[in-house]
Amino acid sequence: MYNLNMSLTLSDALRVKSSHSIAFIGSGGKTTAIFQLARQFKSPVIVTATSHLGNWQVSMADRHVVAESSDAIDEIEKNLSGIILATGSFDGDRTKPVSANLLNLMHQLCARQSIPLLIEADGSRQKPLKAWADHEPPIPEFVDHVVHVVGLAGLGKPLNEDFVHRPELFSKLSGLNIGDFITPNALTHALTHNESGLKNIPTGARRTVLLNQADTPKLQASARGMAEQLLANFDSVVISGLEQEKIFAAHESVAGIVLAAGESSRYGQPKQLLDWKGEPFVRVVARRALEARLSPVVMVTGANAEQVEAAVKDLNVMVVKNSEWKSGQGSSIQAGVFSITSPPPPVGHLPQIHHGDFEFQEMSGVGFGGGWEGVGAAIFLLVDQPQITPSILNALVEKHAEGLYPIVAPMVMDRRANPVLFDRVTFPNLLSIEGDVGGRAIFHKHRVEYLPWHDDRLLLDVDTPENYQRLIADETL
Repeated sequence: MYNLNMSLTLSDALRVKSSHSIAFIGSGGKTTAIFQLARQFKSPVIVTATSHLGNWQVSMADRHVVAESSDAIDEIEKNLSGIILATGSFDGDRTKPVSANLLNLMHQLCARQSIPLLIEADGSRQKPLKAWADHEPPIPEFVDHVVHVVGLAGLGKPLNEDFVHRPELFSKLSGLNIGDFITPNALTHALTHNESGLKNIPTGARRTVLLNQADTPKLQASARGMAEQLLANFDSVVISGLEQEKIFAAHESVAGIVLAAGESSRYGQPKQLLDWKGEPFVRVVARRALEARLSPVVMVTGANAEQVEAAVKDLNVMVVKNSEWKSGQGSSIQAGVFSITSPPPPVGHLPQIHHGDFEFQEMSGVGFGGGWEGVGAAIFLLVDQPQITPSILNALVEKHAEGLYPIVAPMVMDRRANPVLFDRVTFPNLLSIEGDVGGRAIFHKHRVEYLPWHDDRLLLDVDTPENYQRLIADETL
């Protein structure tokens, strides 16, 4: 199903930093995920739980501290090395959760030392799937990333206690009856329910679904089908087989940014409005982006803005007006990137941009404000290429998901072609582009992954009337 990229680790796929506080909930590999991630961080790492842990989990850490008073926090800080597991006292074959007060003290310690805090926030009785009781999941408010682990080994199995923790509750969330076979649609329905996958997630926390146990091509295909629906409610969907330390893909929303601000002075008339099979170029390109399910689709306008915007007014497109379009394509790239970042970069020295009812002034060129967490990458589409198809856009998205490559570009007959995808790690560099240059200006700063493509139509753009005549004369386009 996927071309396995061994260089994509769990920490890469989750886009986590050493200072993050991450809660793991769900079933089907939480403990494996936590300790696999912990080993990928530079020491030290603190692991704890707001739920019971099995005694067998204690041996997975380098050091175990029973945390029942603030003295335990002092003990941890005196020897910050390796993976430190902090739990409550032993209670039969499991450990008790740590108290809310001690958990907050651990969080403060990790913030001071800039080290990660990984929290197991519920139990699942070793079942691949689960539903939550009223008191679950106990996720601390300070958590900035919640990873919902799902065991795909439960797909195709009957809904009963052998495969689901609390099957009666899962039945209500999924729409299935007890004994029904669990389908991807039913599982997706449960994961996007406010009383299930979205329950108790702190406001502002990044949301990830980790579809684990995708150990067969069939399960990987099911996971890929689920990812598109899940991204409506989650920032990312990671497909994995953690027992074999495999990451198959990391799916995130990919924006489509249509660069439609130019004056087309060399052509002699607005290329955005040239006819392509009864529609203006700009409308066709926007529709292609929507058909490929890019989200959001941003239209950057400038010259002839009123006419260009009228051509897409009934489409689900975000229009951003670049008042400095005369300075070249660089300002339009900045405008497009700025429109999908949040919080916005601080006031700088670039032009004002109108976006709907909002107006951002002098908005970029001074750094990247962190980015809208839901957007993992952006594809820049040229307005004079109405012949592009959703298939090339989808191929770029899929290739990016396999490795979260900084830049993915089509390669046609040994020539680089458009459109090109840029991962969010490149956004700070894109915001620094000035003048009449495109994204190629930052190719030397990032790895470029080339996607072989056997359609030479991608090499054609409309720079001259002769190119336009060739375009409309070619019935295959």
